[in-house]
Amino acid sequence: MATLPHGAAAVACATALVLGLAGCGQGTEPGGADDGGSVHIGLLLPDNLGRWEDFDRPLIEQAVAERCGDCTVEVANAEGDAATQQRQVDSMITGGVDSLIISPIDAIAIRASVERAHEAGIHVVAYDRLAEGPVSAYASFDNNQVGRLQATALVEALADVERPRIVMLNGSPTDPNAEEFAQGAREVFDGRVEVNREYDILDWSRDEAYATMSGAIVRFGAERIDGVYAGNDSIASGAIAALKHAQVSPLPPVTGQDAELAAIQLIVTGEQEMTVYKPFRLEAEPAAEMALALARGDPLDSVATDSVGNATVEHIPAVLATPTPVTVDTIESTVVRDGMFTIDQICTPRIAPACRRAGLTG
Repeated sequence: MATLPHGAAAVACATALVLGLAGCGQGTEPGGADDGGSVHIGLLLPDNLGRWEDFDRPLIEQAVAERCGDCTVEVANAEGDAATQQRQVDSMITGGVDSLIISPIDAIAIRASVERAHEAGIHVVAYDRLAEGPVSAYASFDNNQVGRLQATALVEALADVERPRIVMLNGSPTDPNAEEFAQGAREVFDGRVEVNREYDILDWSRDEAYATMSGAIVRFGAERIDGVYAGNDSIASGAIAALKHAQVSPLPPVTGQDAELAAIQLIVTGEQEMTVYKPFRLEAEPAAEMALALARGDPLDSVATDSVGNATVEHIPAVLATPTPVTVDTIESTVVRDGMFTIDQICTPRIAPACRRAGLTG
């Protein structure tokens, strides 16, 4: 675990007041940080893959630093192991953090740790994925809308296919977001496409997606798979690899999510239909604000305008940001414009001709 200090204590309250987080230092239940003291936040990340270390971690650290000069962020990455994440939470509770931001690997398994934090007077902000247990706040995206965007793009890509048939490769059953994505997609698919079968891809694994897609090709035949709903870009990558290995040509449209660099490149080459861009800043900043506010005993009204529920808490203050679809025609106006990737990063020599055809010349 790494502790990252920042600036002077007086900035903490001043910044909080400017942001409308009134009552700096006032206690609540679970407890708040001492008057005039800094806030020590624990950040629990699920794995080292893709976004978490490259985007979410620095954005949350920056957001805390900008709002509280004397606050610290202690970071732990569970590297995909739910038991490790539980031990990391317990360690931070023992170490006396003032609040926790947790992106759970397994939303149900983490419940006992969330309960221990609550008993210790430590608020938990669920990040990107809603944990079970007495969660105090939640920062994520509108997950049903993510699924609707994915499904809409797939339906539009299949507009010229009579009675299109698809395979759904949903996300991990341990991640509550996966079912919300799928629910949103089903709303759009209903009456428009025939779903051959839905599959859950444990841990969002590319390898499992490859194996599952390979099995679906054998079971249904490539001619009966007009499109593939893939829950995220990792699953899409595995599905596309399986289709190519089976020499399926042309490739059916495949959806994705997370706007990973490899997925953007697959979109440029025409192998992936779309992805969903979720500007991580839109959930990282409110997560930091809410973790600071909860630690100080401040209300969340000025930050959290939505509400969600889990099996324990009916109304959890939430920030649900709006996702954005990305196709080959909108790469430049989304991920490039926002500085997530440059044209040079996307357009490697291998796909330079495809970039020129897409108008991505930088």
